[in-house]
Amino acid sequence: MRLQITTPLSVLVDEDSVRALRGEDETGSFGILPGHAAFMTSLTISVVSWTREDGTRHHCAIRGGVLAVTEGRAIAIATREGVPGDDLATLDRVVLARFQSELDTERIEGAEHARLELNAIRQIMRYWRADGRRDAGRFT
Repeated sequence: MRLQITTPLSVLVDEDSVRALRGEDETGSFGILPGHAAFMTSLTISVVSWTREDGTRHHCAIRGGVLAVTEGRAIAIATREGVPGDDLATLDRVVLARFQSELDTERIEGAEHARLELNAIRQIMRYWRADGRRDAGRFT
């Protein structure tokens, strides 16, 4: 099978001799072998592992993404960020921890952004209510 793992800026993996792949989505771990039915799923922050025809195993830590199997011969993974490597322990311990930390930071920043927007809306509403002569549907 052919495997491609891409980010918006680069191709991380492009291999033609993949015998099997293991990935992880919200429901858990799954495997893909040659001839697999057409399939698409959303991947979690995890490590994707595959075995080449020569028996060697390779890995890529991914920051979520989408996996698609086409005609049982091609696997495409699109991810925001990925780090290929052959040392599974390092990928699992260091890279996945970094991805999770960045995700937590993004969530906190998103909540702070929403809070600031709501405060701005409240200030606008106070301004419009303070002067009863203003028409809330018309800005002057």
